[in-house]
Amino acid sequence: MAKTLYSATMSLDGFIAGAGGDMSWLKPYFGPNPEADGLVDRIGSLLIGRRTFDGDDPNKGTEQEGAFSGAWSGPSFVLTHRPPAEPVPGMTFVGDVVSGVAAARAAAGDRYVNILGAETARSCLDAGLLDEVLVFIVPVLLGDGTRLFERPGGDNVRLERISVGQAPVATSIWMRVLPA
Repeated sequence: MAKTLYSATMSLDGFIAGAGGDMSWLKPYFGPNPEADGLVDRIGSLLIGRRTFDGDDPNKGTEQEGAFSGAWSGPSFVLTHRPPAEPVPGMTFVGDVVSGVAAARAAAGDRYVNILGAETARSCLDAGLLDEVLVFIVPVLLGDGTRLFERPGGDNVRLERISVGQAPVATSIWMRVLPA
């Protein structure tokens, strides 16, 4: 069965998007990263939060627009209570995290369901449906924006390190979510 993986690039102070959802801060950190580059082949489907789906793409209008700088092509599920009136090619809209993860897992086969979006990742975590977290930490302090995980009043979540890696533009930490 497919595992769920939340992967994101994060500033050293814990933000994955700048103020107002700005993603342009990422551009200086695009570059060779063997772990990130190899991840796409390990993904079988995406589970995307609505804000991420509607959000800022630092590659908008270029050949690299889309998930993983345009390298992703495959089943994509958008978690939302507000599906668009018109169908969006290549996207399936799901109304709740449990059915969304189930559909994405079925589509992923034995590969990862990659989660895109902080709120969606938190929902998966809260529902006990998040298996792993991969964070690419880049050398910048944003000071404001969307945090990797925001759980006010939340309890501790235990993690186990799977691997740590370094590339010219980022340090990666891959963790397994441990049962409570």
